[in-house]
Amino acid sequence: MRDIHNIVVLTGAGISAESGLATFRGPGGLWEGHRVEDVCTPEALAADPELVHRFYDDRRAALATVEPNAAHRALARLDAEWPGGLLIVTQNVDDLHERAGAKRLIHMHGELLSALCADCGDRGEWEGRLPPGTACGACDALSLRPDIVFFGEMPYRMDEIDAAIRNCDLFISIGTSGAVYPAAGFVQTARYVGAATLEMNLDPSLGSVYFEETRIGAAGTLVPAWVETLLQSTQSSPMSR
Repeated sequence: MRDIHNIVVLTGAGISAESGLATFRGPGGLWEGHRVEDVCTPEALAADPELVHRFYDDRRAALATVEPNAAHRALARLDAEWPGGLLIVTQNVDDLHERAGAKRLIHMHGELLSALCADCGDRGEWEGRLPPGTACGACDALSLRPDIVFFGEMPYRMDEIDAAIRNCDLFISIGTSGAVYPAAGFVQTARYVGAATLEMNLDPSLGSVYFEETRIGAAGTLVPAWVETLLQSTQSSPMSR
């Protein structure tokens, strides 16, 4: 095993699917029965705000019925015990990483349990339904919307993510399709700076060719085993003394 100090973990819908949440692109390209283009673009929000708001209200309600799985808990353990640098970057908008205990975490595509003001940009925690025309607590504009990064919008905290990847020794991708950019390009940046790269997925992703190693299987099985091995490797290393 190479000397590993700084780790970046990218997680996608596959890690939460084992908790019972639908993956972003299901059969026929649908997400919970809707075309992604009808519920996850600025144009969709402008054309049918009732549909878009109701869709995310339903996702928020569904989130309350599920729990973190073994993969979430394993990454939370890694967060708590890893003595070096760590950043978990999730494409998921659920809160299962947080509920498992992870803290070194960035939601690059937004969060279901947050609302965004389309006028002033204020973001804040939100639970329950969010009907169109809800007033922003910061500026009073009637423009709160789901705090979700729609297609065509810039993901959050990209400068921090890029800096972490350029400084990492290991980049690992878990439960991602490799189809959505910019996240799909993270592995290429990691390879460019000489980091080791590992993919864990039910099936090889579209970007599997860029990974040095691909492990096929359920995240709930693969991730805890990997975390256990990694943490054991630090017990006799200088970094843990």
